[in-house]
Amino acid sequence: MPVYLKDDTTGHIRVSLNRIKRVARILLKLRGHQDSELSILFLDDPAMHQLNKTYRQKDKPTNVLAFPMLDADIVESQPLLGDVVISLETTAREAQEKNITIHHRVTELLIHGLLHLLGYDHERSPREAKIMESEEQKLSKLLSYEQRRNQMIKLAINIDHVATLRQARGINEPDPITAAGICELAGAAGIVVHLREDRRHIQDRDVLLLRQTVKTKLNLEMGATEEIIKIALALKPDMITLVPEKRKELTTEGGLNVAGQLTNLKKVVKRMSAANIPVSMFIDPNSEQIEASKEAGATFVEIHTGRYSDAANEEEEEKEFDLIATAAEEAFEAGLRVNAGHGLNYLNTSRVAALGTIEELSIGHAVMARAIFVGLDQAVREMLALIK
Repeated sequence: MPVYLKDDTTGHIRVSLNRIKRVARILLKLRGHQDSELSILFLDDPAMHQLNKTYRQKDKPTNVLAFPMLDADIVESQPLLGDVVISLETTAREAQEKNITIHHRVTELLIHGLLHLLGYDHERSPREAKIMESEEQKLSKLLSYEQRRNQMIKLAINIDHVATLRQARGINEPDPITAAGICELAGAAGIVVHLREDRRHIQDRDVLLLRQTVKTKLNLEMGATEEIIKIALALKPDMITLVPEKRKELTTEGGLNVAGQLTNLKKVVKRMSAANIPVSMFIDPNSEQIEASKEAGATFVEIHTGRYSDAANEEEEEKEFDLIATAAEEAFEAGLRVNAGHGLNYLNTSRVAALGTIEELSIGHAVMARAIFVGLDQAVREMLALIK
């Protein structure tokens, strides 16, 4: 039986309806009700206030209401479970108070409402309240496990450092074009290269040949300079990622300040969109930069994971991971597609890969370093095994 979802709100609070439907289907399956029918309705506070007053005699809005279709005594055999009604305005306020994302809070309320439909009721007695709370926690953990188990995250390999080694000797090997082919054969879903203004590693010749030979997806990292913009428009990669670029840096340091150069970046996105080239913004896990990326017209954001990767201790690592997780949720809720990368290695990648909002990880240095000892094909396969 299907999950029906209707949004009767004014639309000023955005959520991914498809994602919530997927979550609902998983929850039904986990409770053995994959053949049952469930309806979910989103309302604003005034409409929820009226429902709460009519059916519960409480003169105020609430976060969630559940209306079972039939008597709870026969719920195990009935195909129609009932309706879960959620106020998105109340949900948004509670999410802010709890310092969690709206989707996270919607999921908590959906679990709560579903258990009410299945006959649990925390208002009947303290004992039943404890039982229901325990079931909520159990179902939440099972949902998290199921989402991670079924996740199909992709791995893109950055091959810049193959070119770095070549340029160190000023000769023609190792060839990044050959490296890209090996990475694809090993299972990589994309190839990433950064064509820098100073051409310190990847050269114009490289991107031209890669455009002709890459069979998966070519992601061109670039600064928003006129010279490189013209090259990208002529090359037509599968996507571009706009990154900050400083001549003295060893590698990209921090995310792009999209908010600080919004007018210019809007123009770049417009030019790329006219050529059907999707744009990603490489940004720090920061709400302001997410909002600016959305306003600029980007299709993707790539969350900078460098501070998480470079964390000096466990406490710092936890703090930075939480920032990444929250930013990924916020970007997803804003309608952006989400990737992540920078500094990820064989020890710290799995946690980021488990975040259900991230589609793809971009990893380069760690894979190339590992390849020195085990070969490039094996290094890519080992990283794929970690993220899947």
